[in-house]
Amino acid sequence: MKTIIKHIIIGGMVLSTFSCQKNFVDLKPNAQFTDAVYFKTPKDFKDYATGFYGQLPGWSFGSMDNGSDLSANGNGTGNDLGMGTIAVGSTSWNYSGIRTCNTLLDKAAAYKGAGDISQYVSEAYFFRAFAYFNLLKTFGGVPLVTKVLGVDSPELFDKRASRYQIVAQILSDLDQAIAGLPTEQNIGAADKGRVSKWAAMAVKAQVELYEATWEKYVGQSADGDGTAVGAGTAGYDAANGAKYLSDAVSLCQQIMNNGGYAIWNKNADAKMTNSSSWYLFNLEDEGSNPGAYNKQSNNEFILYTVYDYTLRQSGINISWTSWQLYPSRKFVDMAVCTDGLPPAKSPLFQGYHTTTSEFQNRDLRLLTYLYGAPTAPAAVTLDYGSLGASGYGNSKYAVYGYGTRRIDRTESANWPVIRLAEVYLTYAEALVELNGAISDAQLDASVNILRDRGGVAHLSNSLVAANGLDMKEEIRRERAVELYREGKRFDDLKRWGILEAALNPSRLGRVVGDGSYVTPFKDANGNATTSYKPSSYVFGEESVATPAGNLKCVVVSSSQNNSVAKKHYLYPVPTSQIILNKNLLQNPGY
Repeated sequence: MKTIIKHIIIGGMVLSTFSCQKNFVDLKPNAQFTDAVYFKTPKDFKDYATGFYGQLPGWSFGSMDNGSDLSANGNGTGNDLGMGTIAVGSTSWNYSGIRTCNTLLDKAAAYKGAGDISQYVSEAYFFRAFAYFNLLKTFGGVPLVTKVLGVDSPELFDKRASRYQIVAQILSDLDQAIAGLPTEQNIGAADKGRVSKWAAMAVKAQVELYEATWEKYVGQSADGDGTAVGAGTAGYDAANGAKYLSDAVSLCQQIMNNGGYAIWNKNADAKMTNSSSWYLFNLEDEGSNPGAYNKQSNNEFILYTVYDYTLRQSGINISWTSWQLYPSRKFVDMAVCTDGLPPAKSPLFQGYHTTTSEFQNRDLRLLTYLYGAPTAPAAVTLDYGSLGASGYGNSKYAVYGYGTRRIDRTESANWPVIRLAEVYLTYAEALVELNGAISDAQLDASVNILRDRGGVAHLSNSLVAANGLDMKEEIRRERAVELYREGKRFDDLKRWGILEAALNPSRLGRVVGDGSYVTPFKDANGNATTSYKPSSYVFGEESVATPAGNLKCVVVSSSQNNSVAKKHYLYPVPTSQIILNKNLLQNPGY
């Protein structure tokens, strides 16, 4: 979908809309676009609904898990949650997207014209659910508004609905969306990027997995009583967890079997040098990779934000900045070896004796996400503040042909909101949470397709049993590695109830060894070499457990700065809103 931005005034409200180039309309003077003359034809509803797509996340380093446990360098973002420094008065929420959805639904109820508007009504339900899901993940229960309010509407002073009431509304809206949205196969080329039935199903499965695991591992500790603090527990039903997981499995199966999507794996093409997991996120035209694949070759993205080199470039320094988003020691140790085993369990793991030892016999996703190709650099620099401050690079999102074919702010690959890989991971996790088990056939239909692209052995029940592994943890590992820097990590840590345990330790970089472990950063006598400058690391070194035993690593961000607590599973309700509405109660702990 090629995008043109245009501005319309409806009922005194300025709306920025994004519409397909082929459907561009020469606008009449803004004053003529009033409720009295608008919403008369299906095209009016389509143009208005196109404005909803601005609510989707796009190219922003704030949405790349900066400051998480997998990121050694937060690049100036993510530290509020990553370090536990969220301050009361620092948050805000925005209901403008919800209001625009309510406006379309209100006008649709009164629509008497000829022509079908069901797709655009369904899009309004979808985006209202999408907005409430983001509010839920951030604040828990929030005020529930499902109609257009005026300045004197009493609903402006309502209490917060509970998280359980918000979830019920989200799922109801998504059911409405699923019923009226077209399948991907029935969306024309000019409208690619609009929400499909399968995308709505994928979001519903995502919501259900999130809520089921939140209720299981976090429980009601963040709810408050709804009288003195928090949003309360109205609508809670202990049976919902299993119901949500079962439905998530069913939805994922429908997408996997009928959606027409496929994992973008071009590793069989020698020109692609086993780097599909890098080029997937750089796809533009045929010049964006050595195999000459374009965006039309990508059937993996289910819900995505559309960019275009001519009409809508990224507008941020993607390539240069991505190289400075340093992975942490934890992430590098998380990727499996080619035998499918974690480094601590695998006889193929080579340790840290040279700059490339730890990358030998490893998952292609690790290599391509960090270096853009399935080989690690022969030399690294460990000088705090320079490129490679953790000793590792990051190439995920950096483009092929940077500096010649593309320069900063012009990169224009689509941003994935949900891709088929996440559906596979949701399916597998929901099965394990629901049944306590997953069959090998179910693994082969989901996460093992991702392992095939990563060039590693399949995950199986026999592999888990023979090596003392835990299937649930291995599926979580797959999720962490596959969805690295795609904006999922903080939400996962919260819903698994491990936010404090994951975020309070130091963010570490390369192993620099000790007196008994010779590394490339020390000579034969144990003296530091010029490739490692200990004095440049203000937090020094820290001895930690690694797959090769306890070893010293450089500390990029110290645990001394971290104070993540139970209250941080939810952000504080905006002080500005509490001032406007005295019925809003603050979340527990703030």
